[in-house]
Amino acid sequence: MNESQIERPEPLRGFAFAGAAYLFWGFMPLLMKALDHVPAAEIVAHRVIWSLPVAAIILVAMGRTGDIAPALRSPRTLVMATLTAALISLNWGIYIWAIAVDRTVETALGYYINPLVTVLMGAVLLGERLSRAQVVAVGLAAIAVAILTWDAGGLPWVSLVLAFTFAGYGFLRKTLPIGPSQGFFLEVLILTPPAILWLGYLAVTGPTAFGFDMPLTMALLILCGPATAIPLILYAFGAKLLKISSIGIMQYIAPTIIATIAVFVFGEPFGAARLVAFGFIWAALAIYTWSMFSQRKLGAAEAVAATSAR
Repeated sequence: MNESQIERPEPLRGFAFAGAAYLFWGFMPLLMKALDHVPAAEIVAHRVIWSLPVAAIILVAMGRTGDIAPALRSPRTLVMATLTAALISLNWGIYIWAIAVDRTVETALGYYINPLVTVLMGAVLLGERLSRAQVVAVGLAAIAVAILTWDAGGLPWVSLVLAFTFAGYGFLRKTLPIGPSQGFFLEVLILTPPAILWLGYLAVTGPTAFGFDMPLTMALLILCGPATAIPLILYAFGAKLLKISSIGIMQYIAPTIIATIAVFVFGEPFGAARLVAFGFIWAALAIYTWSMFSQRKLGAAEAVAATSAR
């Protein structure tokens, strides 16, 4: 066995899937801002409904429809999928609302914090051991949250809710006993009935944003389907192939793009306190990333040495 055999291709494919998902998510605020005249709950409902056919097409194209019926008959799988569906829909709702009310910078901070929350979750729930560098990184992130809390006079709840709901989604998604594409289809299938009921209620009780009198808005709401399904399925494949503590390594691609768009495209303020807090977050992520790559190199070297000794 040589070194190339020891370093299997799955982790590299996992990083490719995760990286593509984070690029999609980085530019997502542009779509959400174009829909800022639509209530967040209505957008979430459309994201669910228009994601379902996309997820179904992907499932059929991959020839993986056979797992759906057993999953629907498994109470454990249904409960777990319901939990992941609830977490991701809550994440979507807060994210969409924050962009609409010009708090996009806070969403960027939430997704910066998320990798460190993911590391903590891996340590607490899965027993993954934290290195000293990772402990320092988490501590720096805590300092950043404290600075923002002091500056705003309250916890940066948007950032924290986004970070913890997505970290929780990643954890539960990794342990969901079904494939990535099947899991996403199951999630949107579970969410579709309440989404249809909500949109039906809106259609009966008042004006709705989805109609032929607003063709651009209607087209953008339909576009929410593939814009939601594609990156989530890519992320799910990445989560299946990587350790839960590793899935966050590439995640700061997305918040960097989001923060840049928030400041330079949306014109949101970025004062001194935020600059200092983001500085702590960036330092934490640099330390965290260095630690993760150092561990990989050490692990690969140890595996090569062990193989050579046989």
